[in-house]
Amino acid sequence: MGMNKKLFKNFFEVALGFSKADAEKEAARCLQCKSAPCVKGCPVGIEIPAFIKLIKEGKQKEALEKIKERNNLPAICGRVCPQEDQCEAACVLNNKKIPINIGALERYAAEAILKMGTVPKKRGQSPFLSPFLQHREKIAVVGSGPAGLTCAADLAKLGFKVTLFESLHTPGGVLVYGIPEFRLPKKIVQSEVEYIKGLGVDIKVDTLIGNTFTIEELFQDGFKAVFIAAGAGLPQFLGIEGENLPGVYSANEFLTRVNLMKAYKFPEYATPLNIGTRVAVIGGGNVALDCARVALRLGSKVSLIYRRSENEMPGRIKEIEHAKKEGVKFNTLTQPIKIIANRKGLVSGLECIRMKLGKPDASGRKRPLPIKDTNFILEADTVIVAVGQNPNPLLPKMTKGLKTNNDGTIKVGHNLMTSLQGVFAGGDIISGADTVISAMGAGKKAALAIEKYIKDKNGK
Repeated sequence: MGMNKKLFKNFFEVALGFSKADAEKEAARCLQCKSAPCVKGCPVGIEIPAFIKLIKEGKQKEALEKIKERNNLPAICGRVCPQEDQCEAACVLNNKKIPINIGALERYAAEAILKMGTVPKKRGQSPFLSPFLQHREKIAVVGSGPAGLTCAADLAKLGFKVTLFESLHTPGGVLVYGIPEFRLPKKIVQSEVEYIKGLGVDIKVDTLIGNTFTIEELFQDGFKAVFIAAGAGLPQFLGIEGENLPGVYSANEFLTRVNLMKAYKFPEYATPLNIGTRVAVIGGGNVALDCARVALRLGSKVSLIYRRSENEMPGRIKEIEHAKKEGVKFNTLTQPIKIIANRKGLVSGLECIRMKLGKPDASGRKRPLPIKDTNFILEADTVIVAVGQNPNPLLPKMTKGLKTNNDGTIKVGHNLMTSLQGVFAGGDIISGADTVISAMGAGKKAALAIEKYIKDKNGK
């Protein structure tokens, strides 16, 4: 699989994917297991051996159609999903040799949607939409991230009239505001969104449910059910001194300004991002790695600070490898305890302490413990805090009777229905920050639950 070998000073996509020859060669390695453990490892249940067999036979478009039976966002999943922990982890070839690169093959198949023009030009003309399903009930989906897009697409395929509400000016949720261009190009997200529009889904942007309209008003407007997929957009902080200084960003703000406000294209876009020449990113997950690699491309020297060792980092191994190759400096077993200001009140550095690993904690990872008298100062003009996100609290607060858990996630039953009749929820709003594919799995489950709810309500 190719890699962009230019200097890491641009936002071009880094991993370039398989060529036709490489894809067919990799597909030929698949054993076509009858038990198909890889399918069981996929949160949306893609028939993996079947689509791989079609790639082996040179049938790229047919492979895409097979994937689309279960996954509405293959070009996205092929790029950002942690296949190594899911379908590829279950591959029987793990026992003797390297597992099939299922993610890259999914991405290859998905390129057909761009090369072969399978995106419908007019609403309701998708080749993946059955003309025989014609429920006419209106369903509202709140949030256009992976859970919302998946649920909306599946409901449309089931014949419902779906309206998807997005608070920002561009649909895609975290796919467009939270993942950098070099890892997931915006044109890829746009092509997947156009496909979903082609199923008949009506997408309304700049509409904040809970403010522009309430859940109650949606029902008054004739919607028969609502699916809440508002995501986890509330940043977490460390609670240390200096976090409110100018020059301290949450990961959400930093990535949103770069991605949606096109700060990386200044002066073409008049939205510059002042981050100085020395950036410290706090965290060890994929979001922290994304922030570090973005800051690097904006011309800064970047240090990543993580309180455990590299072995405990939750970020994907390949993203860690990319960050290292690109020049991000890793400061592991390091805990920030204070953000320091200069005489002008601006960030000038971080006071940190060295850590050691103790016994495993509730997460199963070894607990980081401070080492006495190891404090040191790390110089930095900018600090980006990327230690996690909480569920968006606005909608629950503005919706009477919608029950939440102590961590702010919305309470749901086994069928994803909330405490309110006809209101369902899924994705990060019920689980906390999780993977794209997990959110998609929740979207698929919600679509089926909503269909059953409507049928039961109609006495069918």
